[in-house]
Amino acid sequence: MFGKRDVIVHGTDPYNAETERAALAAGPITATSAFYVRNHGEVPEAGSAWRLRVDGLVERPLDLSLATLREALPEYEVTATLQCAGNRRAGLIAIRDIPGEAPWGPGATGTATWTGARLADVLKLAGPRAGAAHVGFEGADLSPEAKPPQHFGGSIPLGKAERPEVLLAWAMNGEPLEPVHGAPLRVVVPGYIGARSVKWLNRIEVRAHPWKGYFQDVVYRLLPPEGAPASGAGMPLGLVALNADILSATATEVRGYAFAGGERFVTRVDVSTDGGATWTQAELLDDLGPWAWRHWRAPLDLPPGEHELVVRAWDSSAATQPDDEAGLWNPKGYVNNARPRATLEVPRRS
Repeated sequence: MFGKRDVIVHGTDPYNAETERAALAAGPITATSAFYVRNHGEVPEAGSAWRLRVDGLVERPLDLSLATLREALPEYEVTATLQCAGNRRAGLIAIRDIPGEAPWGPGATGTATWTGARLADVLKLAGPRAGAAHVGFEGADLSPEAKPPQHFGGSIPLGKAERPEVLLAWAMNGEPLEPVHGAPLRVVVPGYIGARSVKWLNRIEVRAHPWKGYFQDVVYRLLPPEGAPASGAGMPLGLVALNADILSATATEVRGYAFAGGERFVTRVDVSTDGGATWTQAELLDDLGPWAWRHWRAPLDLPPGEHELVVRAWDSSAATQPDDEAGLWNPKGYVNNARPRATLEVPRRS
């Protein structure tokens, strides 16, 4: 399903691939055939007997088929950017090695239009009981990297789960979900790291406390530089940090993307062609809504020679990106949102 020029494959068992810069630059909606894939185990087969179980702190446990979900609940769409917590890890690996982690570049991200039922509507049918504070998701994929091996899972606060943008999605960019992207059903949690948008969803558990599984309690956590993965160590990752990258550059134009997670949105992007000494404001392109990135462009008029391009995005909280990757290094290579840099060599005209 993936064109060789669309993705960079980081592993085949399990399959993991990021989107090439050219495919990201092709438009504000990422083609399904090029959309990044982050897996922790083999792609499972759901089969015709698939059901979604909803249980935990609920008044009415549910056992729902896909047909029931589609027939009984209103259908909604949301255009949302998903981004892996390890996006741009390669920049941190260049500073200091991170053994065992894939060297993701800037393509562990993408934007799609997702179709499905609102998670809030399903929770309303189940009726959260007193003490409910979190909603957990468990996928059908079994991961051997977990200790002990277990199904991938994670949770979000109940307040976020009841927001209208959070979907149980069965379609992506107008077509049924493909197996590699979570068919028959996945969660889409806009504004949060991709790990919370659990694929191959089998079970929803309403809980009093956050998910205690390996992938939330041990793996997707921000550790101090000399820290080691352990249960509850470091800070849990949830909201996506403000980020941006350069997708293409010539002597006459530079283009890229910028994304602010959580409730924030991109308000400005600046471009420097002299390593950050001076800045020019870029043009923000298509506005796809509050949960999607903004593509941007800036015209250039560069003379022959070498130029250091630097980009900084700003969000609605007036935050901007850190200047230096070195200060962001951590043992898992997460949250590299430093200002992206690129060297552009403009040839002399013959």
